[in-house]
Amino acid sequence: MFCYLGEEGWCIAAELHPGSWNGQNEFCYTLERAHTIARLLTTQPLLVELDSQHDALENMVQIYDQENDFIIKWNKRKEDVHKWLKYSKDIGHLCVWENVRPGKRVGLFTVYIEKLYDGKLYCFRRVMRVTEETISSDGQVLLVPEVEVEGWWTTLELPDSEVIGLYKEHATSEQYHSEFKTDMDLERLPSGKFNTNDLVLNCGMLTYNILKYIGLAGLVGNESPIRHPAKRRRVKTVMQELIYVAARLIEKGRQVWLRFSMDYCGFNAFNKVYERLVYG
Repeated sequence: MFCYLGEEGWCIAAELHPGSWNGQNEFCYTLERAHTIARLLTTQPLLVELDSQHDALENMVQIYDQENDFIIKWNKRKEDVHKWLKYSKDIGHLCVWENVRPGKRVGLFTVYIEKLYDGKLYCFRRVMRVTEETISSDGQVLLVPEVEVEGWWTTLELPDSEVIGLYKEHATSEQYHSEFKTDMDLERLPSGKFNTNDLVLNCGMLTYNILKYIGLAGLVGNESPIRHPAKRRRVKTVMQELIYVAARLIEKGRQVWLRFSMDYCGFNAFNKVYERLVYG
């Protein structure tokens, strides 16, 4: 279980759990640790984004009591989707409909749900999206309309579409996962012992953050050898441009020199990172 902070993808927690472990089991401690670490790094307001496996009342209450905002994907479980379709039609103008294409329309609306937790009554907002499809994408008229219902719990007082748009950025974390698995080759941990693998995973988290820092310091800006602009670089790119570099360590004039090839286009970026690490 990984926790990431910011658009740069800093990893602030990497926890190894047994394969039979439910994702919600002891998740409150994960939230507490992640909140503590995040507050050591920034004083900016925090928006916690969680997927549907963490749709639990205790999570919402804990994040609310931490004075953070959240967007949590609603786990509809055994909810009747046709009931929500009927509800969206009954509320009239409170549901905003958009015709995506002929035979398919999407409606957005908000519901407020009261929940009792530990003797205290909470009222949480849930953004709902209902999709009704009567004609398939290939033009086939459906005898029975296909209905899909999605929801997002949130404390934000933003328009429904903006809340959904913010949650879509949550998918970026899958890119961070792929950097751990493929770029750093940690998809399969090396040992048969749990504690050893846990140590390897946390060492990998430290290495991941160091490479992220190197990438932000050297590969973002005008001196970057990468042609296209970006806010961050993949770990693989950082290793290819600044780590897997041929150089010679020589002594000259009672000094130690690191000599690169004159064809190395990333020298300015390498030097920038070096000076930042040495001189701050």
